[in-house]
Amino acid sequence: MTPLSHSPTLSIGGLETVYDALATAIDQAGADKAQLFLVKLALLNANALADETLFQQHITAALQDL
Repeated sequence: MTPLSHSPTLSIGGLETVYDALATAIDQAGADKAQLFLVKLALLNANALADETLFQQHITAALQDL
């Protein structure tokens, strides 16, 4: 996947840390609440990003190769 903006990006170590935190949080939410948790997280991150076009690009990128 190619970078979608000129924003700073995380290092490989930073991505691994985020991945681990996300996996732990999904487990903590439980199977019945995982989808709700992910939607809430996505909306919080969209708000922090403050760029709906870039967020849509992220959605498109995340849907690739599922």
